[in-house]
Amino acid sequence: MGTVDRLLAEHVSFRLTCVDRVGVAGYVRALQFEGGIVKFILERGYTIPSPVVLARNHERLIGELEHFVTAHGLDVVRFRKGDVKEDIARPYQQAAAAANEPGVVLVGKAQERMQAWVGYKDPRSPLHTDRHPHFSFTRQARIPDHWYFYAHDDDWGPVLIKLCPYAPYPLWIVANGHQWLKRQLATAGVEFDALDNGLRSVAEPALAHRLAARLSAGHLRAGIERWLGWIPSPLIPDDRRHGFTYEFSVRQLEISDTAVFDAPRRGRAWFEAAIRDHLDLGRPEQVALVVDRHVVSRGKFRTPGRFATEVVARDVNPKLQIHYKSSKAKCYLKEGRALRVETTINNPADFDTRKTLCAANWRALRAIGAQTNARFLAAIGEGQSGVPDPATLESVVMPTVHDGQRAPGLRFGDPRVMALLSSIAAFAHVFAGLTNRTLRQHMAARWSPDYTTNQATYDLRRMRLKGLIERVEGTNTYRVTPHGRTVATFLTALAGRVIIPALTDLDSCRPTPPVPRPLTSAWRAYERELDALVAAQLAA
Repeated sequence: MGTVDRLLAEHVSFRLTCVDRVGVAGYVRALQFEGGIVKFILERGYTIPSPVVLARNHERLIGELEHFVTAHGLDVVRFRKGDVKEDIARPYQQAAAAANEPGVVLVGKAQERMQAWVGYKDPRSPLHTDRHPHFSFTRQARIPDHWYFYAHDDDWGPVLIKLCPYAPYPLWIVANGHQWLKRQLATAGVEFDALDNGLRSVAEPALAHRLAARLSAGHLRAGIERWLGWIPSPLIPDDRRHGFTYEFSVRQLEISDTAVFDAPRRGRAWFEAAIRDHLDLGRPEQVALVVDRHVVSRGKFRTPGRFATEVVARDVNPKLQIHYKSSKAKCYLKEGRALRVETTINNPADFDTRKTLCAANWRALRAIGAQTNARFLAAIGEGQSGVPDPATLESVVMPTVHDGQRAPGLRFGDPRVMALLSSIAAFAHVFAGLTNRTLRQHMAARWSPDYTTNQATYDLRRMRLKGLIERVEGTNTYRVTPHGRTVATFLTALAGRVIIPALTDLDSCRPTPPVPRPLTSAWRAYERELDALVAAQLAA
């Protein structure tokens, strides 16, 4: 794994941690339940909470939206299935940036499913002519037009505001921290070379790091308030005076760590080493090789040619990816020369963090993303030491005493021990750590489905005493230590790549006396090659 370490340590010209894509949901809290809808209608001066009021508000909003498009001379695009909306909008946003003209530059429409409020006459309402009917409201699935407003902002660059004109009038806002950083650098007069959704180099790297770290929830909220002022709103001033206002929650946050190599070949070499070192350990949940063309494997339209796992082939972009609940972490090459490690948090609740867009939650989510990226890189190999020395190996495989507590040995070759080592080497612990329950799941797959809670407790204790894992304070969750990753990866690789293949070959080639001279010579040649294989694998 030293190759992975050395490439990052010795061949990176610029490295930056920054917020990347941000997705924020806007909602009116009082319109999320039936009583709030009734109040919304009554506060507009109506004596009967009729669904007609919602229909009139929809018609008013659609009229204002269409007038807005006409008044600003905006193009309107009807998105079709399969369209990459950002690609369609990008030329408009780039033109606005070049002309230094902030505001909405393109409007798009797409039919999308949502849960809209629908009113109906309550069958239990009185039938007397002198009594008004009673209405009830329920959320029902609808597929109306959603309006996409693509805009350019002086502080944030390209942004998106998506609005549904049906109650409860949900909003979806997308911005990008890298674009914000580029705008700040440009405003400060600092030269930089752009990377696709990132930076390749900066004249003042220290300033870039300070700006990236400074990006806050306050910056985003200020931008959102400005952008919503550009487009017609479902809410009228009276609604706001009565407490019907938008609140915002973080629904997606990407934290990236980008390392730009001094030459493209370094990036390809990094991935070749990373995948080679970890693919056969069962560590990535998914290793994806994305080919820039559609491949048909069967039939008369079969794509010609041979397709294999060629990490260094042209037009093939390797990617290591792991998932945790609705979130994920991945690393891939950007423009063939920059290593992008990226954690995408799609639900803050996955990490016991609230969604509300505020300073405390923003800081917590940024910390979670940065820590996950660091653990992901550490699990791949960054910062790990080389092959453990004999004393270290002895302390692992033999019984030891730590602070008066005896730790049983982890005997190399024992099927249960090897399954344990393989389990703690897995990438699955990068997000949430290791618990008794998750260890049982791993051991059931790797060793025995009858692996019990008590066995897991015993194994967690001996691995903790030997320093392979450490308890997260105040919890029953454990993190794999750098020492633990080194030992687990080394011993798992040693068994899988050297011991088992070698023993298999030895068994199949065992001679029976008398041994013919040619076979003896061949056997000695095999032993020499085996020695070379062992030396090469341990040095890798």
